[in-house]
Amino acid sequence: MSDYMVRATAGDHQIRAFAVTTKDLVEYARASHNTSPVATAALGRLLTAGVMMGSMMKSESDLLTLKIQGDGPIEAITVTADSIGNVKGYVNHPEVMLPPNAKGKLDVAGAIGIGVLSVIKDIGLKEPYVGQTILVTSEIAEDLTYYYATSEQTPSSVALGVLMNKDNTVRQAGGFILQLMPDASEEVIGKLEQRIQAITSITSLLDRGMTPEDILNELLGDMGLEIMDKMPVQFQCNCSKQRVEAAIASIDPKDIQEMIQDNKPIEVSCHFCNKTYVFSPEELQEMLDKKMQNQ
Repeated sequence: MSDYMVRATAGDHQIRAFAVTTKDLVEYARASHNTSPVATAALGRLLTAGVMMGSMMKSESDLLTLKIQGDGPIEAITVTADSIGNVKGYVNHPEVMLPPNAKGKLDVAGAIGIGVLSVIKDIGLKEPYVGQTILVTSEIAEDLTYYYATSEQTPSSVALGVLMNKDNTVRQAGGFILQLMPDASEEVIGKLEQRIQAITSITSLLDRGMTPEDILNELLGDMGLEIMDKMPVQFQCNCSKQRVEAAIASIDPKDIQEMIQDNKPIEVSCHFCNKTYVFSPEELQEMLDKKMQNQ
């Protein structure tokens, strides 16, 4: 198992914890979208958050979408995750290059700019749940910490990180989410705050070769840590030629007719995985004929 996540509790169930390593799935996203280093870091952080937050949903059919929209050059990042470890995502402008920030790090906040974080949960009801908060730092982890505190009233600590190699491939990626349950005692809260402050960065822990279990042990090892389960996580898109065909078939017949008259194949690319599907004029004619028969 390369990328995987562990879920745990500690402090006599007063803390719930998630930790994940996502190097392979973030590298897959980088290669699929040909992202610049700063775009890789931004997308990788949100993919890492998405896979942990998705696992908090109850049903296999539930879907979580995280969307960041800002006034920076990246413009927007969209990530969708399910509850069983599958995640996909894309950034509107994968080519964005920026100089390092004041700390000499990839300037994710500068690439995103000022804006809004949306958390959309589709749990099978008529309307999905939508929570929105402003971006407080645009560093993503702090913004999600703020979201949990304001929209879900759940005190949380979110850490996300992506470390790049000199050849711009992904060296390390991962993160953790720690959440306090409503009955958490002052003693547990105080101890947890001390532990979190002692961590320099999630990427430094990963680069030391620490696993998700090691990271939770570092944070919660003497607080009755119990690993509940472990599951693989991966970048997985559910697009297919049939789905794209259905999308084309739903557009206005006049538009399909114009494509046929051009007498050239059309290419349709999936936003999430960048896979391209080609449809010949003959296939388009078949779609149009079916559409007209069914009207």
